[in-house]
Amino acid sequence: MAGHKMGRFSRTDEESDINLTPMLDVVFIMLIFFIVTATFIKQAGIEVYRPEALTAVQKPTVSVLVAIGENGDIWIDKKKVDVATVRAHIERLHAENPKGGLVIQADKESKTEKVMAVLAAARAAGLTEVAIATES
Repeated sequence: MAGHKMGRFSRTDEESDINLTPMLDVVFIMLIFFIVTATFIKQAGIEVYRPEALTAVQKPTVSVLVAIGENGDIWIDKKKVDVATVRAHIERLHAENPKGGLVIQADKESKTEKVMAVLAAARAAGLTEVAIATES
């Protein structure tokens, strides 16, 4: 009779294991959620010494980052681009993240005509949120 009681309350090894499958499912779903909702910033590809400004404001979302070097080179997505193809690059990157705007990182030694060419390309591409990066 004593052996019968022990058999009824004892657990087997299979019953005492914790099933981790639901926890792993939740972790993978959270990972997918964060990857899908993350905003990725494309790097310009060149180090720029920005001019200083007293009224600088942080931009919350940026989808296109354009850098203009001191010698007038235009860099988008770590590639040197020609002035004629700036609009196409801006349109492509803006299509990937339509909620973000454009930020121009112009070197303080760069020419104004290159900045104006990028601004004109952004306007032609339909971007209304355009900012020029500065040191604050």
